[in-house]
Amino acid sequence: MSGKLSTVLQHTTADSDQRWLSSKTEHEDFALDDSNLDQRWHLLFRSVYDGEEHGRFMEKLEARIRNHDREIEKMCNFHYQGFVDSITELLKVRGEAQKLKNQVTDTNRKLQNEGKELIIAMEELKQCRLQQRNISATVDKLTLCLPVLEMYSKLREQMKSKRHYPALKTLEHLEHTYLPQVSHYRFCKIMVDNIPKLREEIKEVSMSDLKDFLESIRKHSDKIGETAMKQAQQQRNLDNIVSQHPRISGGKKSKKEVCASSDLEVKNTSPMSEQDSGILDVEDEDEDEEVPGAQDLVDFSPVYRCLHIYSVLVSNSLETGSYTGLWVKEGDGVLLLPSMLLEGGDGYRKYFNQIVGFFVVEDHILHTTQGLVNRAYIDELWEMALSKTIAALRTHSSYCSDPSLVLDLKNLIVLFADTLQGYGFPVNQLFDMLLEIQDQYSETLLKKWSGVFRNILDSDNYSPIPVTNEEVYKKIVGQFPFQDAELEKQPFPKKFPFSEFVPKVYNQIKEFIYACLKFSEDLHLSSTEVDDMIRKSTNLLLTRTLSNCLQNVIKRKNVGLTELVQIIINTTHLEKSCKFLEEFITNITNVLPETVHTTKLYGTTTFKDARHAAEEEIYTNLNQKIDQFLQLADYDWMAMEPGSKASDYLVDLIGFLRSTFAVFTHLPGKVAQTACMSACKHLSTSLMQLLLEAEVRQLTLGALQQFNLDVEECEQFARSGPVPGFQGDTLQLAFIDLRQLLDLFIQWDWSTYLADYGQPTCKYLRVNPTTALILLEKMRDTSRKNNVFAQFRKNERDKQKLIDTVAKQLRSLINSHHS
Repeated sequence: MSGKLSTVLQHTTADSDQRWLSSKTEHEDFALDDSNLDQRWHLLFRSVYDGEEHGRFMEKLEARIRNHDREIEKMCNFHYQGFVDSITELLKVRGEAQKLKNQVTDTNRKLQNEGKELIIAMEELKQCRLQQRNISATVDKLTLCLPVLEMYSKLREQMKSKRHYPALKTLEHLEHTYLPQVSHYRFCKIMVDNIPKLREEIKEVSMSDLKDFLESIRKHSDKIGETAMKQAQQQRNLDNIVSQHPRISGGKKSKKEVCASSDLEVKNTSPMSEQDSGILDVEDEDEDEEVPGAQDLVDFSPVYRCLHIYSVLVSNSLETGSYTGLWVKEGDGVLLLPSMLLEGGDGYRKYFNQIVGFFVVEDHILHTTQGLVNRAYIDELWEMALSKTIAALRTHSSYCSDPSLVLDLKNLIVLFADTLQGYGFPVNQLFDMLLEIQDQYSETLLKKWSGVFRNILDSDNYSPIPVTNEEVYKKIVGQFPFQDAELEKQPFPKKFPFSEFVPKVYNQIKEFIYACLKFSEDLHLSSTEVDDMIRKSTNLLLTRTLSNCLQNVIKRKNVGLTELVQIIINTTHLEKSCKFLEEFITNITNVLPETVHTTKLYGTTTFKDARHAAEEEIYTNLNQKIDQFLQLADYDWMAMEPGSKASDYLVDLIGFLRSTFAVFTHLPGKVAQTACMSACKHLSTSLMQLLLEAEVRQLTLGALQQFNLDVEECEQFARSGPVPGFQGDTLQLAFIDLRQLLDLFIQWDWSTYLADYGQPTCKYLRVNPTTALILLEKMRDTSRKNNVFAQFRKNERDKQKLIDTVAKQLRSLINSHHS
């Protein structure tokens, strides 16, 4: 079978070789022809198209094609039989090949089945040997790596429990002892790469704890400051007691002793102590119990821990700049002064507590650490805080209008200054600022007492104080220094000469002095400075506040003469009481008034000015009342005959003046006399103006005689002595101008007037020729108009000529006087 197959294959191969050789020859010829194909085609197409043999060319081409077809057919017929034989042989070989394949497949299956168990056993042996080798190598490597992993696990546990300083020590041991032994492992490289990150994490966490500590200090600094200020208050109270009772010794330690004696230890082994900042370890204490030290309220372990960690990490202590930078930020938060915080005393107290707590902590850190902060930094921080505090207090205290709030603020500032002074901080600027606030305090007191004085003056009845029994009498005398032997002898009921506002005003002045004294307490001022401050403030109260209130009452439109008289009496008694106010200030300041630089009280001047203003107002009111009565005057200037009595309005006016001057009995004599003389002069002047006013163009002798009756009524009033103290006819001289003028016209004594004019002994010395001419002109016009037929009567003609002659002479006097 195989022999036949090989024979067939050999024949097939020989035929194929022969055909390949013949085709090769043809192809080579074609390739040869093809090499010149372009040129031959070019020549052919050119010759065909250039000549006229196109049809012949197509015939030759067809013949050529047919020739090739025959060649192809011959070749196919020649090889067809060999191809058929080859296919026949291949079909025979396919059957034999399939049998061979089946035999090989069966043999392979049998072989595989026989070797499968052996292969499984060999694979199991191989895996066992590999596992033994791996286990042995793993045990060796784990023995080497296990301490490293244990140390790293310990490190992570310490980091998790926030025991950062032990973790830092473990990290150092791991890095320098264990990791070098296993440095070729990848996890070791990861650990080595992670070590700087762990150090930075420890550094950041410790700094974060420090920040949390500082933030907690800022939040709870008011409690720390409150405790420190309570200590300062207790120490000051103790000092006061000791100064009052020198025999008592001992007592509490000073703040610096307490600070030095408090030794706070850092417990690094306790995770809870590290985790809890422990800002407030003590609850609020009762007032009666002893106040713990301010440092005892704070756990400073985060600061010491961070300082220790930084000393290990950077081989140096915690940088002062890092700490101060954080602390300054917290300090800025403490020093911020919200406007809402200062609306009341509690806001000021909380603000001062925060600042005190801030610097108490800072002072403790300065004395318990080395290199973290220094005195220069503390001083710089205090200067910054002091300047901001003073600026804020100046701004916000200017809004305080309540003196009690300003006084509370002063007490807080004093306690604040004393507390920080106990820790060694300079506080002179605070006391200088208190002197500025003292001026503002005085202004608020003046505003408050201005309202008090207004209420007293508005509610007063301006009547003498009635007294019904001895108890009330002693009470008033105890309130106001008044002594009058005559009043004491009088039986009850009786009256003080002054009204109720005198003792009330006097007591309020004393209250004002007490209020000024309260502000000077604990300011470390000398007695002379306190005395000077009180006297200056009291002078402002008297000369500005009380004086303005009195002037406003005096100038009020509805104030009456009775009230003005009582004000004069009251201010007279208050003026006399000024020496007792001097003694009162001397008693509370222990500074004698004879001291060279002692300021004198200006109360006497104040009450004198008020009294003079009241007197002027009395004179003005009297004149206004007189003018009101004169407006009722209704003279008949053309009356031929006078009436039988004075005018009604004038009788009423004189009655009013009599009743008014009767009230002036308690006034000083000169005041009553001046008022009476002023009223009479004003009445005389007003009557003269009434007689000479331009609207009165004509008047008769009868009208003049009626006017004379009114003047006589006024003179009668002056002679009656409405106010005692006038000598002789002094009061009548107020009407002398009117009297001489009326006598001149009624008696028609022109010859005497003209003859004696200008002489000191002239009977009508007070009659002005201009006034006489005006009045004469009015009578001459009346004579002309009312006596139409006067020219036919010899007497009338003579009178008219006399009037004209007198008028000419008066004009001549006037002209000569002017020249």
